[in-house]
Amino acid sequence: MDDVVAAIDCGSNSTRLLLASRETTYAREMRITRLSEGVDATRTLADAALARTYAVLEEYRALMDRFEVRRGLLVATSAVRDAANGATFIDEAQRRTRIDARILSGQEEASFSYEGATADLASGGGSTLIVDVGGGSTELAVRVGGELRSYSMQLGCVRLAERALGGGVVTPLRARAARAMIDAELDRAFDAVPSFDAVVGPVRMVGLAGTVATLAQLDAELATYDRDVVHHRRLTREVVNRWRAILEAETPSQRLTHPGMVRGREDVLVGGLYVLDAVMERFAVGELLTSESDILDGIVLSLV
Repeated sequence: MDDVVAAIDCGSNSTRLLLASRETTYAREMRITRLSEGVDATRTLADAALARTYAVLEEYRALMDRFEVRRGLLVATSAVRDAANGATFIDEAQRRTRIDARILSGQEEASFSYEGATADLASGGGSTLIVDVGGGSTELAVRVGGELRSYSMQLGCVRLAERALGGGVVTPLRARAARAMIDAELDRAFDAVPSFDAVVGPVRMVGLAGTVATLAQLDAELATYDRDVVHHRRLTREVVNRWRAILEAETPSQRLTHPGMVRGREDVLVGGLYVLDAVMERFAVGELLTSESDILDGIVLSLV
């Protein structure tokens, strides 16, 4: 068997695994674990969230054993960065998976995501901006003049739900609060990275992670996930807003009736769509390209 390596992403809402060699993908797995539950308020990873995540990591280690995986990297992002017990989590995650584990900075997260998402893209002749809408943060990254410029917005679908939107039907008051939070974060992003101004309008936008993937499944009415349909699907801003309007008027249980809705995202997807729409508006982009290649693929590229 080829030298198979493992990449594990312990995100705010999901814990994901990629097993791959230089030439072959052997497994992609995703479990909703909501590691960030309550972190925004308590700055602590909750016992229940830790238990859910550790159980999945042990499941992943068993799968890694089947492929004789000895090398890999587990990364943790926004939720663990923000938690007082984040280092303890990393130590335990490394013990259970028996691969290297570390907390990524926002810059590192954006870099891995950018490399993974753009590796299989045809050259577009211009700049490519990746938008990685996570649970606790949203990474923006674009290469300008040969250098990667990035910013980690401290808002994602879970954090926005906990701070402003709630998990159910969205009231006008909650919607205004959410928009104000996102606009303030985008203002900070453009102040911190002046290069973003240079790509407003002509930039090719590539959307990553669960919010974008779930939107693509809803748009395609996919009852069963099909990577070939979701990967590199084009989604207009009109599609983003149409689904946001539909879902924010529904309860979580009603949202689950739509083909393509992923269980575990029904209470937070609306927040991700608010973020996605605001980013598209700020960069004057009418459509984006979805990518199922992301931070995991970037990690594998660094290992092989």
